[in-house]
Amino acid sequence: MKVALLQLNPVLGDLAGNCDLIARAARRAPDFDLAVTSELALTGYPPCDLFLNEEFVERSWQAVSELARELADLPPVLVGLAELNLTGQGRPLFNSAALIHQGEVVETFQKSFFPGHDLFDEGRYFQPAPQPGVLKIGGMHLGIFIGEGLIERRMEHDSNSLAALRAKGARAIINLSASPFTAGKQLRRQQALSDLAREYRLPLLYVNQVGGNDDLIFDGRSSYFDATGRLAARGKGFEEDILLIDLDRPGGIIAEDDLTSEAEIWRALVLGTRDYVRKCGFSSVLLGLSGGIDSALVAAIAASALGPENVLGVILPSPYTSQRSIDDALALADSLGIKRITIPLTDIMSSYDRELKEHFLGWPRDVTEENIQARIRSSILMALSNKYGSILLATGNRSELFVGYCTIYGDLAGGLAVISDLPKTMVYRIAEWLNSTSGRSIIPQSILTKPPSAELRPGQTDQDSLPPYPVLDEILRLYIDEHHSRRELLAAGFDQKTVDQVISLVGKAEFKRLQAPPGLKVTDGSFGRGWRMPVACRTG
Repeated sequence: MKVALLQLNPVLGDLAGNCDLIARAARRAPDFDLAVTSELALTGYPPCDLFLNEEFVERSWQAVSELARELADLPPVLVGLAELNLTGQGRPLFNSAALIHQGEVVETFQKSFFPGHDLFDEGRYFQPAPQPGVLKIGGMHLGIFIGEGLIERRMEHDSNSLAALRAKGARAIINLSASPFTAGKQLRRQQALSDLAREYRLPLLYVNQVGGNDDLIFDGRSSYFDATGRLAARGKGFEEDILLIDLDRPGGIIAEDDLTSEAEIWRALVLGTRDYVRKCGFSSVLLGLSGGIDSALVAAIAASALGPENVLGVILPSPYTSQRSIDDALALADSLGIKRITIPLTDIMSSYDRELKEHFLGWPRDVTEENIQARIRSSILMALSNKYGSILLATGNRSELFVGYCTIYGDLAGGLAVISDLPKTMVYRIAEWLNSTSGRSIIPQSILTKPPSAELRPGQTDQDSLPPYPVLDEILRLYIDEHHSRRELLAAGFDQKTVDQVISLVGKAEFKRLQAPPGLKVTDGSFGRGWRMPVACRTG
């Protein structure tokens, strides 16, 4: 029994394009008895409220019928899509997999378990089936499990569903999944699937989506675990692949994979940036180059994702910009081979001062003037974005965004916030890793060694307003990712004044995060679709 796992990169909502993607992969696959896509591959995952559009669901079934006719000469293919719930009970849809063979949809299988995920609200659209089903093909009984519930290891559910599949005669499990990437998740994923295969003495075939869809990145790495729990085959990470599994001959190819955090996150951000830009219909990007580490890393990611010829770096020096920062920005652009232009801000800032002088009379200079400077930059960048038809990349990092160390309608402006889920300390780690693995200083050493600064006033550094980044990032990790209380943070040894400052800043900055551009999720505690906090509230 040979099963082809089709690890594909669908586009959300592109039914015709996704059908073509599946068809081409099925025809490229080596001789197989069954081919399997990832969860909801026909629609792309997660299509969210597209599922509230009845016409979209109807068109998806027209598409799968056309796909069945197109692949009528091939062995069966199991395709993930949404199915109307005709029982009259519960939600209007099932999250399903349709078996197509000999020009028709022969059978469907429904998702039975919705994981307690902070990212997806599947109960908004789908009705869970009582139990996963069994596919009988070529004399083999295969249990069909949809979703990443197996990875979460909900033991009660695992026992019920996999025990039920064994009782129905299943001799192997096929898991159609769309499991988004976060740093370090792959090892947990492999361990969970290995444990289940060994515990139930069933070979387990796992097929995952790959590619970026909005803020989520899917890393692929489709896998096969034999009945002993041994990882017997694994597909490529962060790119499309076809993995052929012969259930009668244990073994296969295990693609090389670097599981270090820096390598994983770099590959994820490159993929996420490329797919976001291209799937939104663009081919080029621009960003402000400050001479700092954040814009340097974003520029490097963009150049790798889209090619340096499709990246424009805009240097916007003000009277407070040091010559070192200008030189660093120029050196970075030359190192990456990206295009660059320079637009000085001095005259523009003077015109603002002149026009506002009467209205600000008697008021001291403060953060207002600093924010005007940041907003002038964003106006110029957005004008270039409009004129050139390029997406503006925001360059703020996670540490800044969580404490609000950013200017709304200023450096928060953009179509995609590439590193908004990277702590500042990880920004440095990835930059150093990039230089080390590249064999040269792609990001100039001068950028890595100077104190970080927004340069919105003379002599400014980030640490004038914030705790040192290693301290700040650890407090944020415990407070945001681990949900530690103030009392627990103090018990961990952090200074009370620092803890109170960080907690206060996180709360006050919620209105900024709500209006920030979408960012690429690479940690378990990002502030994207899984972050749900009120703006107008009092907690202390």
